[in-house]
Amino acid sequence: MSAASTTRASQRLAAAVLVAALVLPPTVVHADAGPAPDDAEHAFDFDIGTWKTHSTRLLHPLAGSTEWIQMEGVTVVRPVWGGKGNIAELEADGPKGHLQLLSLRLYDPTAHQWNLNFATSGVGILNVAGNAQSVPMIGRFEHRRGEFYDQESFNGRTIWVRFVIQPLSPTTARSEQAFSDDNGKTWETNWINEYTRLSAQP
Repeated sequence: MSAASTTRASQRLAAAVLVAALVLPPTVVHADAGPAPDDAEHAFDFDIGTWKTHSTRLLHPLAGSTEWIQMEGVTVVRPVWGGKGNIAELEADGPKGHLQLLSLRLYDPTAHQWNLNFATSGVGILNVAGNAQSVPMIGRFEHRRGEFYDQESFNGRTIWVRFVIQPLSPTTARSEQAFSDDNGKTWETNWINEYTRLSAQP
């Protein structure tokens, strides 16, 4: 990546964080505030391993739709950098075909935050949804519940995206994605993943 590209990427990320602090209500920006717990860089350790994954997806978000589809698959999460990062790979099948999704999660020790990046095999570029480029989702864990946010273009309008993940027990976990088109006043959940551990090893 060129120096100019790196600068532009840094500016996009800084702008997104600044806008979040200025625009979104406190219930949204609290994930970026306050000191980090001592184990913040290992907050994703619960997720390492292999998981049976049941996904429920809303086909047409922010359109008043109630049409959901079900997908069945496996998620494999591998640690990198001694747990300060990890790579999650989901392979699932449903009515719309086969899905291959990758999430690269990296801990920022200066900001005490996690950055989440996503890609699908159909695009092959991190943080690209359709024809729109976005920035990494940013957030942190509180009480073992992770909340992450970014701003994206969706159907020609700018929306906020929230991703939440948490363990429910040593062998189960859950994550959800939600969209907001009113600056975080209301959220519509459009993707739910329910995980059951198959193995503690990737």
